Amino acid sequence: MDIFLLIIGFLLTLLGIVGSFLPILPGPITGWFGLLLLYSTKIIPSDWTFLGITLAIAILIWVLDYIIPAIGTKRFGGSKYGVYGTTIGLIVGLLSPIPFGILIGAFFGALIGELLYDSKDTNRAIKASFGAFIGFLASATIKFSVATVYVILFLMKFWDYKGDFF
Repeated sequence: MDIFLLIIGFLLTLLGIVGSFLPILPGPITGWFGLLLLYSTKIIPSDWTFLGITLAIAILIWVLDYIIPAIGTKRFGGSKYGVYGTTIGLIVGLLSPIPFGILIGAFFGALIGELLYDSKDTNRAIKASFGAFIGFLASATIKFSVATVYVILFLMKFWDYKGDFF
């Protein structure tokens, strides 16, 4: 059972990294569940302080994930349409075979969203879509960093107890 928890936990931490770029999957929280599974094994001693701190960080990042893109959009004069467009463009870009489709999709999604909001002011729409794009990049970078740290913490703890697993 411990090996099963170890494998599923590791997969969840890796999925946390993937979730850093997908709006559907909360990256750091998914990675935290991987850490929780690791600490749920009989081999790794429970450390509720560690799990509590990492959970608090994951929840904080999850909340900031909704705030940062909105701040970037608003700071550059955008609307909610730009934020929605960024999310839709991100999903479309993810599914496209184009290299860097996520980035291109996020930018053009924001641009289309802003043009739907106000088709007369193209300059404002471009500026707002740039703000939404910057907000998305900032948010994704923070989530990716935390999710990567969770993978490293997982591997470090596993390495300390690897002899007990096998």
